[in-house]
Amino acid sequence: MKLVVAIIKPFKLDDVREALHDIDVQGMTVTESKGFGRQKGHTEIYRGAEYAIEFLPKIRLEIAVSDDKLDSVVEAISSSAKTGKIGDGKIFVMPLEQTVRIRTEETGDIAL
Repeated sequence: MKLVVAIIKPFKLDDVREALHDIDVQGMTVTESKGFGRQKGHTEIYRGAEYAIEFLPKIRLEIAVSDDKLDSVVEAISSSAKTGKIGDGKIFVMPLEQTVRIRTEETGDIAL
């Protein structure tokens, strides 16, 4: 089992959700977050004053998947979140040692 963590642009969330739904991914956790990478933020002008926005709004997705679905999940996120511009995000894949469904106490891939 793997835990896929993806950082994407907020307006791409619906596209990513639909792409994951199309490949039968059952669930994910979505968190609003802020951060920066190579973008390093940007400056804006508000009422004549210029100020720097160092942390940009992002969406963090966490998806637990079985090993056999990993490649299709990464491909679905990558293709649906891509705009071709700086700041599209990142995908991280980490090992997931154990999963337990609390309601039924099922473990492993069955609990996903």
